[in-house]
Amino acid sequence: MNQHYNDAINRIDMPMRFLKLPVDERGYPVPKFVQWVNGKPDFRCVDSRWLRRAVEFKLCWLCGEKLGCHFAFVIGPMCAINRINSEPPSHLECAKFAVRACPFLAYPQRKRDTANYPQGSVPAPGIPIERNPGTILIWITKTYQLFKTQRGTAPGGILFLLGEPIRWSWWHRGRPATREEILSSINSGLPLLRKLAEEEGVDAITEFERQIARGMALVPGEEVV
Repeated sequence: MNQHYNDAINRIDMPMRFLKLPVDERGYPVPKFVQWVNGKPDFRCVDSRWLRRAVEFKLCWLCGEKLGCHFAFVIGPMCAINRINSEPPSHLECAKFAVRACPFLAYPQRKRDTANYPQGSVPAPGIPIERNPGTILIWITKTYQLFKTQRGTAPGGILFLLGEPIRWSWWHRGRPATREEILSSINSGLPLLRKLAEEEGVDAITEFERQIARGMALVPGEEVV
């Protein structure tokens, strides 16, 4: 791999599609969704223009090239429960690279840096769970739907309702996750979703319990395949 990537990136098999992407001063490829601020990429911020383009033309959220009939969503365990995500899908190989290369996705101890956001930045739509889940799920589906949220700090924003998964894989620290790691992440996040359901009433709690049962069916047995 080219020497302008750092050692951490050079140790990971990079999709050919990523080779055309710019590289930041640390040696990380800059995905298409990243907002550039004063000539530098701010990985915390989404370029809203790219979001609209990716959705309209069904382009990979990460590399920018055309998607096929399969869509890979990189999500946390709570998104596997309610099947809602704030980011468009990617190619599977791009998603696999992301869960191994992105410091936030690959290192559970990495916290979100919320200091000094660029002027004019707006929150993500919906009610995002501000934590590092530690364990990440690549959700592969043939379908998804768009809808506008009326909740959270950015009402009217676009969210993605994930279709039935045809395949999925759990990741932790850039490798396949164990059952224990998956369950730990799920159990630590469920109280946050339960609180939201309780605020909506009995029907929402009933639906939440159904979602939990549906999501737990995605957790592997004692042996991770």
